[in-house]
Amino acid sequence: MKILKTSLVILLFILIGMQFFRPEKNTSDQVPETDLIVSENPGEEIALTLKNACYDCHSNNTKYPWYAEVAPLSYWIADHVEEGTEHLDFSQWMAYSPKKKAHKMEELIEEVEEHEMPLESYTWLHGEARLSEDQITALTDWAKMLRAKYELDAQVQ
Repeated sequence: MKILKTSLVILLFILIGMQFFRPEKNTSDQVPETDLIVSENPGEEIALTLKNACYDCHSNNTKYPWYAEVAPLSYWIADHVEEGTEHLDFSQWMAYSPKKKAHKMEELIEEVEEHEMPLESYTWLHGEARLSEDQITALTDWAKMLRAKYELDAQVQ
């Protein structure tokens, strides 16, 4: 019993200590010119869908909920956002080559059609990120059109 109490006290001190060492946040006051929505002007419906379902993890404009201030959740969220922007960063869209843009659109189409994105763990607390079938169709149709454009651009280069 003494070992259990000691372990719990140590764990409590670790959790309290974690509150003082927070991970860096992924925020920006401005939307860069290199952003997908700025550069491609997808229309209001698609832009809103992207912002609600994708941008928290795939841009430099993450909107953090209150629970992102509490460790260890803050570390989990920071890691999740970092991993998301490593795979796809809409804020750096114009830095991608046409070939990479086409590939990213292909991945977006696949992930959204297979209901892999947005992640279920994200939509539990972010109901606005749940995509209806109409939103999935609109987003993937737009992405297919954009992918075809990028594939043509890649062939020209």
